Parts: sequence; C-alpha cells; structure tokens
Amino acid sequence: MRRTELFKLVTGVAVICTLTQSVIAAPEKSPEKSADKPNIVLILADDMGIDSVQALNDKSAIPTPCLDALLEQGMNFSDAHSGSAVCSPTRYGILTGRYSWRSSLKRGIVGQWQSPLIEKNRLALPGMLKSLGYNTACIGKWHLGWNWPKKGGGFTTKMQEIDFGGKIEGGPAGCGFDYAFGDDVPNWQPFVWIENGNMLGVPNK
Repeated sequence: MRRTELFKLVTGVAVICTLTQSVIAAPEKSPEKSADKPNIVLILADDMGIDSVQALNDKSAIPTPCLDALLEQGMNFSDAHSGSAVCSPTRYGILTGRYSWRSSLKRGIVGQWQSPLIEKNRLALPGMLKSLGYNTACIGKWHLGWNWPKKGGGFTTKMQEIDFGGKIEGGPAGCGFDYAFGDDVPNWQPFVWIENGNMLGVPNK
C-alpha cells in the first residue's frame, strides 16, 4: 500500500492500537454525518509490538480486554512500517504521511527545547480530518518540538530564557489539532502538564 493510500485509509479507520499518545477525532453532531464518518482513535505507544495485544497474540499472558474490544469493533491494519525505530520520526510519519528523513531530523529524536519538526503550514492528519468535518484532540506525549516563549519576546531553545507563563506555540495546535493536553516528554523538563500551549503550573528547580 502506498503512503497516499494509507493517508486516505486513515480517515475511515476506527482503531489503530498502541499506548502513550492518542489522537481522538469525533465527527460533528449530525445524524446523517455520523453514519458516514466513524470516530477515529489512533493510539501510538513507545516500545509496543504486535505481540503486546492479546487478541493478536494467543500466547500472551497479559490480558488486554479494552484493546481487544477496540480491535474487534474497529479495523485491524497490521502492515505499516516506520522509517525509524524511535518515537519522534515515527510520530512525524504518522501525522504527515512523509518519510521522517524528509524533515530536518535525519537521525535520532527531537532534542530537548527543540523547535517544531512539522513544518509550519504543512497539511497533517488533524488538518485533513478537520476538512472532512472532524473535531480533533491530541492527548499525551508530543515530542515533536515546540516554539518555547522567550522572556521579553520571541522564542528560545535555552531553559533559563524560557517564559514559563507565556504561550508555547507550534505544538499540537500548530499541527492542526483543535485541543491538546499532555506533555513534551515525560522524563524531560519541564515536569508540568501542557493544555493548548499553556503550562498548568510553574516548574520549580
């Protein structure tokens, strides 16, 4: 299957399973639209394989009843491949439909305090879904870069210069999501939740 075909298929997919970041898209509340546009739940997890869901691995000793139910009620798309074995490039590929090495990131992951990897004004999955009448949300780990506000104006990549009361731009909202809640990377500073670009609290040292 070509990438463009996969990008189109995702608009009709009900579920693709994994665990740390989710994209939730709900069709607008119209009876006639609801029948044609299913809800879409896309879950992306670090270090998760096909054997992590019990319904796909009858030898698994770990029950996964909720994921099994999503699999049974939705679609099982099991022939997708990432151009990289780590998280940032994989997430970039899913959201843009492009090979990760076509971005500025040629290897590894997005660094701490780094600017957005997804280019401004690039059509991504949430923007495409929005054009089809969906409302979208991104919940969990982002790790695709932000424009961190600098004290006195502008942006910075240095923690000591960051205005933690300012608006963080270029994250999920910059990618086209209507709503976002989560963090940058759980084990990296700042250790605070971020909702729609606003940090919910001020990090201490």
